[in-house]
Amino acid sequence: VELSCIIKSTVTPDPRIEWKKIRNGETSYVFFDNKMQGDFVTRAEILSRTSLVIKNTTRMDTATYRCEVAAPADTKTIDEINIQLTVQ
Repeated sequence: VELSCIIKSTVTPDPRIEWKKIRNGETSYVFFDNKMQGDFVTRAEILSRTSLVIKNTTRMDTATYRCEVAAPADTKTIDEINIQLTVQ
């Protein structure tokens, strides 16, 4: 499955991008400090700097995924998008 976090414009040369998984009120890192975290290390990757691709998805991956972008040189320094993933 591919989840996209599209950055329309930024003047910050290398904005920080993080992905988090929110499930049952618990938040955990998926992509932090430019690397995959937890069980995503072996089954997920970042494409084109912003899209999260999760391989071999299961019902345990059903959650809200939050992409957070920090661009300190921009007028809007932080932005985020939530994507609800449901695996049947």
